[in-house]
Amino acid sequence: MKVKILRQLSPDSSPYWEIFEYDGPLDNSVAGVLDYINYHDDISDVEGNATTRIGWECSCLQGMCGACAMVVNGKPVLACETFVRDFHGKDIEIRPLRKFPVVHDLMVDRSSIHENLKAANICIGEYRPSEDTDFEHQYTAAKCLKCGLCLEVCPNYVNGRSFYGAAFANDCYLVASRNQSKSRMIGEIYGRAFGRDCSKSLSCMDVCPVKIPTLSSIARLNRLK
Repeated sequence: MKVKILRQLSPDSSPYWEIFEYDGPLDNSVAGVLDYINYHDDISDVEGNATTRIGWECSCLQGMCGACAMVVNGKPVLACETFVRDFHGKDIEIRPLRKFPVVHDLMVDRSSIHENLKAANICIGEYRPSEDTDFEHQYTAAKCLKCGLCLEVCPNYVNGRSFYGAAFANDCYLVASRNQSKSRMIGEIYGRAFGRDCSKSLSCMDVCPVKIPTLSSIARLNRLK
């Protein structure tokens, strides 16, 4: 099996494709494939040319941190939860998320997700829940990994400067439901940074690794506008 990876040595350098051979176990994850390629000190591509280790991020390798988000065969996924056996012998193509600046190879800068939350003051502050608190949906929405997969696949999200995406909407819901005094302020920010430009394609729900029903958060927030 050939593994084609889009590499980029630094933020300012040009991207280029590099192809590697993989003959490891079929029950390996894509994260395991990258480890397999990086294992030896002397790494070479499919043509035998010497090259460097592939840069990528990981932490838990259990689908709980979101660090290994990347695009595999055209689909935004977590590398640790995507398995070689599911490709049925087809070659694998790996590239970094395209909606974020590349730092090195498959590593991208997703700080805009947190910076937008900070700029909009989306934090709980004093806990003042509303009377009709939906704890079950709060718990589900709070699982967001900030991995960026929902933003990668979103047709409305470009660079996070005006439209903040589903990850922002879910946090708006969490804060508004836990601090009633902030509801009006959040409703205005949510409408400006998400509500008015969301086309409801719901592609965010299709790729979310923890299956957050963002549509439910949107429905609740729309009542605040």
